[in-house]
Amino acid sequence: MSDYLVTMESAWIIKDIETLDDAIGIAISEAGKRLNPSAKFVDIEIGQLACPFCEQELNNALVVANMALVGLILEMKVFKAESEEHASRIAKSVVGRALRDTPLKVIDIKEL
Repeated sequence: MSDYLVTMESAWIIKDIETLDDAIGIAISEAGKRLNPSAKFVDIEIGQLACPFCEQELNNALVVANMALVGLILEMKVFKAESEEHASRIAKSVVGRALRDTPLKVIDIKEL
């Protein structure tokens, strides 16, 4: 049995927002509130995209017509899992219970 770091991405929608920075702050705050206290050990960050033209890192968020879509990165350590697939299922189960109706996709699994 091994320990793993499971990284997932999630899409967060925010209505009635004015600026991109506000959208990012609210998305991280709302996700943190839902994860607390049952899954407070999950790290939350804003997702990053590489610009196809200049290759600089950009925030993974978009505001159109006062509605925002923010991409969040969620990291969770899973202890004593039988395999990477098992660690993935555990992480999605724990985070999915706290963030109901929020899409999750596992993007990386590293053995610790």
